[in-house]
Amino acid sequence: MKHPMSKTLVIAEKPSVAQDIVRALTPVEGKFDKHEDHFESAHYVVTSAVGHLVEIQAPEEFDVKRGKWSFAHLPVIPPRFDLKPVDKTKSRLAAVVKQAKRKDVTALVNACDAGREGELIFRLIEQYAGGAKGGLGKPISRLWLQSMTPQAIRDGFDNLRSDQQMQGLAAAARSRSEADWLVGINGTRAMTAFNSRDGGFFLTTVGRVQTPTLSLVVEREEKIRKFISRDYWEIHAGFAAQAGEYLGKWFDPQWKKSDDPEARADRLWNAQDAQAIADAVRGKPAVVTEEAKPTTQASPLLFDLTSLQREANGKFGFSAKTTLALAQSLYERHKALTYPRTDSRALPEDYLPVARQTFEMLAGSAMGHLAPFARQALQDNYVRPTKRVFDNSKVSDHFAIIPTTQAPTGLSEAEQKLYDLVVRRFMAVFFPSAEYQVTTRISKVAQHSFKTEGKVLVKPGWLAIYGKEAANEVEGGKDGDKGQPLVAVQPGEQPLAAHVDPKGLKTKPPARYSEATLLGAMESAGKQVEDEELRSAMQEKGLGTPATRAAIIEGLLTEKYMLREGRELIPTAKAFQLMTLLRGLQVEELCRAELTGEWEYKLAQMEKGQLSREAFMQQIAAMTERMVKKAKEYDRDTIPGDYATLSTPCPNCGGVVKENYRRYACTGAGGQGEGCGFSFGKSPAGRTFETAEANQLLRDRRIGPLEGFRSKAGWPFTAEVAIVRDEEAGNYKLEFDFGDDKAQESGELVDFGAQESLGPCPMCGAPVYEHGANYVCAHAVPTAQQPTPSCTFKSGQIILQQPIERAQMTRLLQEGKTGLLEKFISNRTRRAFKAFLVWDKEAGKVNFEFEQRDSKYPPRKTVAAKTGAAAKKAAKPAAKAAAKAPRKASTASGKQPSAALAAVIGSEPVARPEAVKKLWDYIKAHNLQDPKDKRTIRADDKLRAVFGKDSAGMFELTGLLGAHLG
Repeated sequence: MKHPMSKTLVIAEKPSVAQDIVRALTPVEGKFDKHEDHFESAHYVVTSAVGHLVEIQAPEEFDVKRGKWSFAHLPVIPPRFDLKPVDKTKSRLAAVVKQAKRKDVTALVNACDAGREGELIFRLIEQYAGGAKGGLGKPISRLWLQSMTPQAIRDGFDNLRSDQQMQGLAAAARSRSEADWLVGINGTRAMTAFNSRDGGFFLTTVGRVQTPTLSLVVEREEKIRKFISRDYWEIHAGFAAQAGEYLGKWFDPQWKKSDDPEARADRLWNAQDAQAIADAVRGKPAVVTEEAKPTTQASPLLFDLTSLQREANGKFGFSAKTTLALAQSLYERHKALTYPRTDSRALPEDYLPVARQTFEMLAGSAMGHLAPFARQALQDNYVRPTKRVFDNSKVSDHFAIIPTTQAPTGLSEAEQKLYDLVVRRFMAVFFPSAEYQVTTRISKVAQHSFKTEGKVLVKPGWLAIYGKEAANEVEGGKDGDKGQPLVAVQPGEQPLAAHVDPKGLKTKPPARYSEATLLGAMESAGKQVEDEELRSAMQEKGLGTPATRAAIIEGLLTEKYMLREGRELIPTAKAFQLMTLLRGLQVEELCRAELTGEWEYKLAQMEKGQLSREAFMQQIAAMTERMVKKAKEYDRDTIPGDYATLSTPCPNCGGVVKENYRRYACTGAGGQGEGCGFSFGKSPAGRTFETAEANQLLRDRRIGPLEGFRSKAGWPFTAEVAIVRDEEAGNYKLEFDFGDDKAQESGELVDFGAQESLGPCPMCGAPVYEHGANYVCAHAVPTAQQPTPSCTFKSGQIILQQPIERAQMTRLLQEGKTGLLEKFISNRTRRAFKAFLVWDKEAGKVNFEFEQRDSKYPPRKTVAAKTGAAAKKAAKPAAKAAAKAPRKASTASGKQPSAALAAVIGSEPVARPEAVKKLWDYIKAHNLQDPKDKRTIRADDKLRAVFGKDSAGMFELTGLLGAHLG
């Protein structure tokens, strides 16, 4: 009997689990009162975290602040770790700690998720609550739940695990977290210090899971680049039987696997052999043998997060991050799916009744495309206990993702798609296997064999749930085999080989990773494992966990190590440079997926008590020290690697320009020597040139505007880059061009005499002509008729890689809008998009307009809804790409400045470009540019009223003015 004064605090990982626990305990414990952050009954206080509330950090005296990222302070291997609250959830942490410190709370129950991270979340909160003592000293027990039914929760409370039983898991959890910190912090600082040796700050992030994942993508791209396509031939024949024609493909029955990975039984490597066989069999009779055997195909297993992300990426093109967000919303907001961050594909053995209730809900639901199958399953008693579905040994801290017993309403189109995917998979797993009759027919003509495969669906079983798409799409439709029925051949009949044609083909390089295939590769630590059973055995050695994989991929995209193009993931020059560095320094640990797999395996051993925490952390510290030492002591000038040669010669001496680790440098006429000293850095301001960009820069002497540069202070900026003559050094050098006032380029007079105008300028009505890479108003450049320009209209002939034809520009000038242009490429996402170009009178420039889609679904917020203010935001890249900052503007379409702005530029109505110019005049006259970083404007009292803050970047000015005009 508990002392009436003492209570037990139960800490769950998520608010929803805290509610489930309260519901399950109420019948045995009595009423719980609901407070703001907890529930309370006579014996229990139940509260919850929201994921991690506390994270580890190096103690103050061992930490190295960002500015000191030099080798002198590395490696950082603190003797212990301090804790700090996660910023976003500080108030939640305070609420949980307050309950834990209560005098009447005499025991704690860790009810966080049953796994490594759940253990860590609780342990860090408890340690933090204990302050300097390192813990509260109150007895701890562990609620270990694999099933969330009320009965399972009550059983869990009857069988709490002791603190002692959890020591292995707690040690593994802490070790994982500390190892990630040590490798990530030291690796990132060492590689950044190495890459920033020539000045600047070139942030080079590495991580225990992030870097091996990147290495998979880079290795695949290297294979694609090195791939040399070979010609091969197949021989396709059509056989005329009495019942009709059937097709066959030549193969060699004696063929055996060899060292050649591209050899196949049906491939020939030269045209003569293929032609000779075709000629030998054409018009001859065939002797036919047939083997028919029934085969069955069971439905795929239930989804875990990774398999759901892969399927949704393959079917709908959803990114892993999108799928996780949708599944999370279906779980939290709509209560329609079970918890999604799971690596299990089975259900607990006590879940049979819940599965039945789910089928009953589906059978009675308004989802007409799913309900009949649910009714069939109930009528024919398909929902039975089976080890494929219900297996406690295959359930970790969470079970497979399935629909809940609650029918959802008000789902978005994307949520509905994902929900359907899960429901169909859930129903399919209980349905009978699909049954096929598979026929293999060999037609032998004069010693040559041709194979024909036919596949006929006899009983659809679970495939019925997927309808027409099933035969081709669902996981089984391999080998392009669409299940064609075969024309019958009579016994003894010898069909003629009516037409026989050699078909010339080329071997293809390996495919690039999509998110679906990369998630699969992470799951098996880069080993291509098709067998599902084998795959689950390998999962313990995978890269990351299902919950973190999407974030890892997104992190690599954010850091510009990879780009998404369509569904493909393509590594950037920055990624190749990092791999070259790690291989050159011989810190292979960071590139090998198997190594991270080994760590996961060792952590699993620690969980079972077979490996000590000290031994593991010693190995990690040794690896960290070695990594830093290698980078610190590397003394050669460049790093060995596979480097490019540029196609444009050196601008100074005409020598060959080659890439090395840090720069593109002239290597003299023969390409082997010292060269003339011309070179430019590969990563100015932390943005690495792709080889094609470096070529373009050298060829055209300028490129841009490019995004993704960072100033020394870490601010992002956009600029053009130019190769210009440096008279002092007597050579050429690279410099940034921010499009500042350049006395109207060169001040030379322009003659449009020979040109035909495209139409009237929308700003001043003068004729518009082609000039350089732009379409410009005749009054915007100095001409003999008007030496001083009075207008600023200018629009690029190429905007975001989309060529703007003359005819389209004429339409824009005459009608205010081009036709729909389909090949814009976003600088930010690298994705293609469609838009019209329109004259935006308000903004005084050419802007995008997106097509309105008529459909029963509301437009996606991302693109179609960009009207008004958002359209201006969307058009920023267009403005940057289409025209440099306008110089002077007509005030015909002027707007009234606000009082704050009028105090700076006067109260006359003014167009935005003119306002920007006047603002710049004020900034320059009052010397308000930051001397250290000319792109930052330091506000005086008048400007503070306009900016609403103490300083602003030069690229923000136009946007900040918008609020003060009109």
